[in-house]
Amino acid sequence: SMASEESKAPSFFLLVFFSLSLVCCAGASNGAAATGDDAAMLLAIRASLVDTLGELRGWGSAPHCGWKGVRCDDRGAITGLDLAGLNLSGAVPDDVLGLSALTSVVLRGNAFAGELPAALVSIPTLRELDVSDNGFAGRFPAGLGSCASLAHFNSSGNNFVGPLPADLGNATELETLDVRGGFFSGTIPESYGRLRKLKFLGLAGNNLSGALPAVLFELTALEQIIIGYNEFTGPIPAAIGKLKNLRYLDMAIGGLEGPIPPELGRLPVLDTVFLYGNNIGGEIPKELGNLSSLVMLDLSENALTGAIPPELAQLAHLLLLNLMCNRLKGDVPAGVGELPRLEVLQLWNNSLTGPLPLSLGAAQPLQWLDVSTNALSGPVPAGLCGSGNLTGLILFNNAFTGPIPTSLATCSSLVRVRAHNNRLNGAVPTALGRLHRLDRLELAGNGLSGEIPDDLALSTSLSFIDLSRNRLRSALPPRILSIPTLQTFAAAGNELTGGVPDELGGCRALSALDLSGNRLSGAIPAGLASCQQLASLILRRNSLAGEIPRPFATMPALSVLDLSNNLLSGEIPSNLGSSPALEMLSVAHNNLTGPVPATGLLRTISPNDLAGNPGLCGGVLPPCTASAPRASASILRRSHVKHNVAVGWAIRISVALLVACGGALFLGLVLYRRRYVNGGGCCDDAVEDDGRSSSTAFQRLSFTDAQALACVKEDNIVGQQVKQEVGCDGIGAQNHK
Repeated sequence: SMASEESKAPSFFLLVFFSLSLVCCAGASNGAAATGDDAAMLLAIRASLVDTLGELRGWGSAPHCGWKGVRCDDRGAITGLDLAGLNLSGAVPDDVLGLSALTSVVLRGNAFAGELPAALVSIPTLRELDVSDNGFAGRFPAGLGSCASLAHFNSSGNNFVGPLPADLGNATELETLDVRGGFFSGTIPESYGRLRKLKFLGLAGNNLSGALPAVLFELTALEQIIIGYNEFTGPIPAAIGKLKNLRYLDMAIGGLEGPIPPELGRLPVLDTVFLYGNNIGGEIPKELGNLSSLVMLDLSENALTGAIPPELAQLAHLLLLNLMCNRLKGDVPAGVGELPRLEVLQLWNNSLTGPLPLSLGAAQPLQWLDVSTNALSGPVPAGLCGSGNLTGLILFNNAFTGPIPTSLATCSSLVRVRAHNNRLNGAVPTALGRLHRLDRLELAGNGLSGEIPDDLALSTSLSFIDLSRNRLRSALPPRILSIPTLQTFAAAGNELTGGVPDELGGCRALSALDLSGNRLSGAIPAGLASCQQLASLILRRNSLAGEIPRPFATMPALSVLDLSNNLLSGEIPSNLGSSPALEMLSVAHNNLTGPVPATGLLRTISPNDLAGNPGLCGGVLPPCTASAPRASASILRRSHVKHNVAVGWAIRISVALLVACGGALFLGLVLYRRRYVNGGGCCDDAVEDDGRSSSTAFQRLSFTDAQALACVKEDNIVGQQVKQEVGCDGIGAQNHK
């Protein structure tokens, strides 16, 4: 018996082995057939694509699992197509549906256009679909909701219109939903409330509107919400406090209203809050100080009121605090100066008062400080560049007092210093010209005194310098206009003496120069004409003498030239009005003589811009007289005109008085005859032959001697009235400039 069983055993094992071999061979045969079909499908897909760069030219040789962008499983079945960034266009055919194992399609960053092929949203095995950064347009087709395994969907950077695909709410495995940068409109579908596994929601940059649905804030798996740059309205629901996994919140640029919910302060891992550019009002909740992970907080461009909560000083990881363009009042909390990682602080355009924290910047990596247009006062903190990282110091339109910290002169990282319109005093710090990155220096409208430091002229980076409206004295540094990068230099309204700098070897970028309202003397250097980019030259209200440099007429960019209220003499250069770009010229109130050239701009120039030069004539001014010297021709003509007008008025008044007197005598004679000769009484009506009262022929002249004299006063001469209307007092001309 045992021998019989032993003899049967080999037969049993042979049978099992043979059966397994059949199964394996059948599987291999089916696998080979499947992979062969996949290769054919890929070639059919390639045939529908436009491959301008030949990126897919390798398709067709060697096994298909090695083809570019093709991913296979262990059996050789295609599971993924990653064709990102290959500059492909054309169409994706229905053949893609034949890839039965396909789980991932990535077409990101190509040139596809037109409507999205329905086949791409009909692959039941999909886990990932990325068609971002193409030119797809039209309405997004329905179908993705049937992809039960879909986890990642990205169609951002296309031109889709119409409503968001509501059926996506059925893809309950979805973790990433990104449709940013399109033209979707309407509201967020309520069906999205079923996406309980959603971690990333990107709807930003569309035309979506309406209120934020409450169901959105039931998705407790959410880590990132980026839905700004839409037209959402209404409040931020208090239910946002349920999103304990939320790290990134961007609801910027929209129409959100109401207060910031205090519940926002309950999110322990939240590191970014962007709510700028809405209509959010109320106070900043002090509960935001509990966001221990917060790195960036931007609540700017809203309607926030009240004070900055001192609790924000608890945000130990904060890099950016932006509260600009609100209605905040009160002090800047002292603790803000202690935030250990603060890099950017923007508080401009509020109504903040009091001083800045004196510790600001001293132990912080502060890079950008903008507190302009408030009512802040006190000193500028000396340690603002304590870390050596400060690039922007923006303090203008406040009431800061005291000197400019000398420590700024050693802050090599500085790019912009804008501290105009404050109450700063003391000297302009020396060595600012040695800061190799400093591009803009604005200190106008303060009480600075002393000299303009010579080292400013050593700068190789400054493009804009404005030191106007201070108390600066002494002469300008000789080479200040030779800074090779300088585009604008203004030092108007100071007490500067000496001449206009004539060392102009490096003025190739200079486009605007304003030295008005100083005590500059000497001649205007003709070398300014070598500044080929100079478009605006304003030297009014100085004591400059000599002639207008003739080379000014050939400056190719000069559009504004104001030399008024100086001591210039000689004639206006004959071709000045024909300067290529000249649009505004004023030489009023100098000692210029001779005829006004009838060329270009000078043919239509306002007389105001020539006024106060007794020796000028011709053109828009009264003609020059041949018999009188040029220096007095204009005066003689104006006197002659006034004399003739006055004589004319005097003759008219004399005639009127004579007529009145004659009328009175005649009327007296008539009355006398009626009363005494004809027996008439004074109460009787004197009737003429035409039946009208004789008194109507001589209306009563009611003017007095004083009124008669007033008629010939200079103010009532027609020429003088015209002169006043066009602004000969300089006010009209000043407003025009």
